Amino acid sequence: SMALSVGGLFLLVLPASSYLRLTLGITMASGIGAWIALRTPMIALPQLMAAFHSLVGLAAVCVAGAALLAPELFGLSLQAGGQVLEMGLGAAVGGVTFTGSLVAFLKLQGGPLLKTLEPLGQRALLLRNVSGLVWGIFFLIFLAMPTGLTFLLMTLLSLGMGLFLVLPIGGADMPVVVSMLNSYSGWAACGIGFTLSNSLLIIVGALVGASGAILSYIMCQGMNRSFLKVILGGGSGPSLSADPASQEVKPFKKGSPEEAAFFLAHAQQVVVIPGYGMAVAQAQHALKEMVDVLRQTGVTVRFAIHPVAGRMPGHMNVLLAEAGVAYDDVLELEDINSDFPQTDVAFVIGANDITNPSAKTDPQSPLFGMPVLDVERAKTTLFIKRSMGSGYAGVDNPLFYQDSTFMLLGDAKHVCEAVTKSLRQN
Repeated sequence: SMALSVGGLFLLVLPASSYLRLTLGITMASGIGAWIALRTPMIALPQLMAAFHSLVGLAAVCVAGAALLAPELFGLSLQAGGQVLEMGLGAAVGGVTFTGSLVAFLKLQGGPLLKTLEPLGQRALLLRNVSGLVWGIFFLIFLAMPTGLTFLLMTLLSLGMGLFLVLPIGGADMPVVVSMLNSYSGWAACGIGFTLSNSLLIIVGALVGASGAILSYIMCQGMNRSFLKVILGGGSGPSLSADPASQEVKPFKKGSPEEAAFFLAHAQQVVVIPGYGMAVAQAQHALKEMVDVLRQTGVTVRFAIHPVAGRMPGHMNVLLAEAGVAYDDVLELEDINSDFPQTDVAFVIGANDITNPSAKTDPQSPLFGMPVLDVERAKTTLFIKRSMGSGYAGVDNPLFYQDSTFMLLGDAKHVCEAVTKSLRQN
């Protein structure tokens, strides 16, 4: 449908003299996008999504600025209040999307630049409210006097609002933020579509905006969080967790691939819980090979997926599908949770926060109230982690220290390969 829409635009609307220029632009942009996507590993897809969302927001700001500078080329009248309103809102949402998506990219990517922004995040809520108030003033001025200066000031404040909106959000709420920024990018395109009287932009922008908002709301329901609280910067963040240096060192059972193979080979029901650790190690193919070996010996293996496992909606589903895991073997939280008491072995790969029992028992935990997988009810838990550090939300997991839990410390791919080798030998 998009190809038909663009083709119709070329054939029915645009003059023939613009075909070459537009074709070159589309080809170059498509080539750059394909090159970036092909070079991006599966683990970095959430960052790629956030980065591409930022480009949509930037495009909306640029188009609004061009329409303001040369309204006659767009068939606009700056005296028409409705068109100025649409232009201003499109640029504002685009500005918020641009900087908000860049901050989301940095939060997902990590690195030294993010550490320089973290202190600012503590004051971001106040700065966001102040910039929002000042933005409202300049927006009204822009509606009355749509000049380049008022547009510039309004846009700069919008960029600041996007920065301060996402900075306080962190931890387990980042998948919702990525989804919500996707929605913002759609509304930015929709607003510019009204400015340009472009039905294609309006329809596509509204579809993206509405679907992203609905998905974000569903995710918040799955996490038992307030939709408005998350998108307004009131979600959980790393600052809520204790300092790792001050955390008590607790005793835990350290297992080996050979011990894991023994438990798995003598089990009847196994549930695999993939998390970000599987994505980091790109262990999905090694995991699928291990599962195939188990099934050849008569073990029933299923996969349990939490709504916000990984760094974006459907992250684990995409990785498992890439490895050839059957769709019917992948169950959602509400479909699998009641089966954990009858599960012989729960095989967890880096899924820290979504298996944390404190989400059900500790009102002081940033995760409290979020539905989690009831892994602690399984007879034996095998937990693969690189180290005993806390998860993305910065919260220690009591599951690590249960008598029935064995920690398999190391790279998930290497551990799965070692477990598979031991299964085949025995």
